[in-house]
Amino acid sequence: MKLYYTPGTCSLAPHIVAREADLGIDLVKVDLATHKTVNGEDYTKTNPKGYVPAIVLDRDEVLTEASALLQYLSDLKPQAGLLPPVGTLDRFRVIEWLTFISAELHKGFSPLWDNGAPEATKLAARDRLANRFSYLNRHLAGRQYLTGDSFTSADAYCFTIVNWCNFLNIDLAPYPNLGAYMQRVAARPKVREALMAEGLLK
Repeated sequence: MKLYYTPGTCSLAPHIVAREADLGIDLVKVDLATHKTVNGEDYTKTNPKGYVPAIVLDRDEVLTEASALLQYLSDLKPQAGLLPPVGTLDRFRVIEWLTFISAELHKGFSPLWDNGAPEATKLAARDRLANRFSYLNRHLAGRQYLTGDSFTSADAYCFTIVNWCNFLNIDLAPYPNLGAYMQRVAARPKVREALMAEGLLK
């Protein structure tokens, strides 16, 4: 199984989940500017969408989209506890968070990465993210992770996206519970492994 990734992008989330679940994966680095892999291959032949992440399964099927990959990888090793059993409310709570992160956080950052976006658009995006961070900060009061005391695939995704604040000079000081959560997730051994493998941690 191959995971196509670009360091620090949303592909970090399935990378973390794969390590948390002790799944054997081969990492294939992608340059999103050229759409070339580290081996010089045309990435768009693997994933015509052109962005990461993508997983090529052992039978050469390709699966894309971060939320789908997180659920797929989690279900490969259910004993890791990264996604509760099918049919349970607990599972839908994790899916609820995956959806929120994808729609409200992940896409919320998009204007900030766009060099051509008007400044007013970027300011509006920062304001919306501040509202989402305030919500997360309130929710995390008294909680170790998003759904309680157990780390799930939603935490891998949330950590990955909120971590972008480090690249965009967004201060998390006004959100102490969220900041403590980020430090807690970053300290997990498997998360550190993923960060180091991507060159994001020395």
